[in-house]
Amino acid sequence: MVDVQVGDVVTLRKGHPCGANEWLVLRIGADIGLKCAKCGRRVMLTRREFNKSVKTFLSRAGAAGEGSTP
Repeated sequence: MVDVQVGDVVTLRKGHPCGANEWLVLRIGADIGLKCAKCGRRVMLTRREFNKSVKTFLSRAGAAGEGSTP
């Protein structure tokens, strides 16, 4: 299971029809809410679909402000 937080920027395996493949995570729950970085389109993926299609994390939301990570 992928550890994802609101504010993370991820790359998915399949690109969006607008040509971008970077997505901003907006919502976490049973579904993951994503927003395209290029056109602003919002999509919802189930957690299972998201875990299968995430390729890399471009930036992490909590990584910038944390100083004591175990």
